[in-house]
Amino acid sequence: MPEKKTAASAANEYIVRNRMTHWQKTYPHWVSVASIILLLFWEAICRCGLVSSLFLPAPSQIISALLTMLADGEIGVSLAASIYRILIGFAIGSLIGLAVGLVTGTSALADKIGNPIVNALYPIPKIALLPLFILWLGIGELSKVTIIALGVFFPVAMNTYSGVKNVDTLLIKVAVSFNASWWKTMKSVVLPNALPMIFAGLRLAAGTSLLLLVAAEMIAAQVGIGALILHYGDLMITDRLMAGVIVLSLLGLLFNLFLQWLERKAIPWKNI
Repeated sequence: MPEKKTAASAANEYIVRNRMTHWQKTYPHWVSVASIILLLFWEAICRCGLVSSLFLPAPSQIISALLTMLADGEIGVSLAASIYRILIGFAIGSLIGLAVGLVTGTSALADKIGNPIVNALYPIPKIALLPLFILWLGIGELSKVTIIALGVFFPVAMNTYSGVKNVDTLLIKVAVSFNASWWKTMKSVVLPNALPMIFAGLRLAAGTSLLLLVAAEMIAAQVGIGALILHYGDLMITDRLMAGVIVLSLLGLLFNLFLQWLERKAIPWKNI
């Protein structure tokens, strides 16, 4: 019997070691450069005329269009309008979402009243409400900022609520036993422990805000990256359309990198 147990234990250890090797396997940085092969293949099929540039322009053609649009200021004007809308909408939506999440997470009464309302309204497609916001708030900036703020509010509020609810109650009891005030308990115990979930909500909200920004600009804007993409789509100028998509992608990437940097600063112990 001892020999069988030893053999089974050794076999199990071998399986675990192999699985951990798979999960912890690392590759050199130059492997990422292999993605350039895809771009070269894309360029080659376009140059050979296998695909019409109307449907799929070559990467070099898109870059040329992007440089031209940068030089004549078209990208700059559109990007400035989009950044203004997304920053204002994101700031308003995240602040309100954070406040609602903290209140519903720490107050039983607010939880009973507010949480069912948030859960009931969350599944509604936010862009479907844009015509209603235009009717109420006009076709100007307010309706666009409001729809972005609304889209940001829900993931931030729900993630903040979950983060607060997952805080160890023993830590809160310790703070209360030392006569810590509500504000001090929130600042020293609840918020630090809820921050990982809060930042997860902010990063989800960043993607949502970008989607709503483009949709709102396509429906009710003359200037902006979404309006620019729609304009060149209508004219079937595909290289400029793709240039707008690249700018949008870079904007989302920078937004995400900023939130990652902010998370590292706010939660330094997470990276230890």
